[in-house]
Amino acid sequence: MQKSESKVWRSALVFSDSTLQKVIQNLNDSGLQIVLAISSEEVFLGTITDGDIRRGLLRGLDMNSSIDSIINREAMVAPSQISREAAKDLMWTNGINALPILNASRQVVGLHILNELLETDQRPNLMIIMAGGEGARLRPYTENCPKPMLPLGDKPMLEHIIERAKAQGFKHFLLSIYYLGHMIEDYFGDGSQWQVQIEYLREDTPLGTAGAIGLMVDRPKIPFLVTNGDVITDIDYGELLGFHIRQGATATMAVRAHEWQHPFGVVQTDGIDILGFEEKPISRSYINAGVYALDPDALDLLYDYNHCDMPTLFERIKNNRGRTVAYPMHEPWLDVGRPDDLIEAHKEASRKLL
Repeated sequence: MQKSESKVWRSALVFSDSTLQKVIQNLNDSGLQIVLAISSEEVFLGTITDGDIRRGLLRGLDMNSSIDSIINREAMVAPSQISREAAKDLMWTNGINALPILNASRQVVGLHILNELLETDQRPNLMIIMAGGEGARLRPYTENCPKPMLPLGDKPMLEHIIERAKAQGFKHFLLSIYYLGHMIEDYFGDGSQWQVQIEYLREDTPLGTAGAIGLMVDRPKIPFLVTNGDVITDIDYGELLGFHIRQGATATMAVRAHEWQHPFGVVQTDGIDILGFEEKPISRSYINAGVYALDPDALDLLYDYNHCDMPTLFERIKNNRGRTVAYPMHEPWLDVGRPDDLIEAHKEASRKLL
């Protein structure tokens, strides 16, 4: 039974005077990937998605901010008589994952969810996983095991990534391998054991987090995903792709907020004159989360067997007037790069968060 038919969509309704914290909690609790903002008279005002929240955070909103400024009042909606096939085509064409259904009084009467309408349909987008790194910081664990194959719970880290993406409709994977790559290839084979298609990019020398993509023989015709093989996250890969498409971007980088509190009070000066004081200020910035969406045009800026890291590719795209955008994350995320990270990842696995 579809959520739009079973009335579960009612859990996505929030009043327009709600806070950002309430909306994030709603998204987490409902699992619908969208919030439907309504007035006190229950008239539909617009939608809020992860993307709207991320843009609000980039503008400086905090958890107690009103949602009024992030409501998408131009959201696509449909009348109650729209068919399932028409709704699916409309969402797929426009890169959206949810479509509110309104009656003649602009009250919400349903919600179509793309993943549910697709049912067993698979996403045609390719997912590339960079799994060739030597994992030097994780030695001795990686002396005889490639980092993506380190076990978390009862399965390798890389298997967690593939299974999560598969659950979201991705079925075609390309694994970039170098260090002890034969162990990865021996374990996953062609992917048939997981009911997915797995192929390999075999690096003769390390080519960086973007360079290996240039080894592809068959160039994708639609946007594709790239993720590091040591990033464990609850990110919605489909939402990232949808965000990328809606922004008309050539390249999209998932970013993670990082806060650092200065251990001392800071004195603000102009020359020797004191202008003011700030007690242990908090600095906030965004870090690269190691997950990306790229358009096929981005491949024009990669050169055969030439080392290139992903930030360098983004710079090339920007210098060639392509659009590069940030996708702020608020989902759980862990870059397993050090022994402490591996211990934390084991704890996450034991809590069944992976």
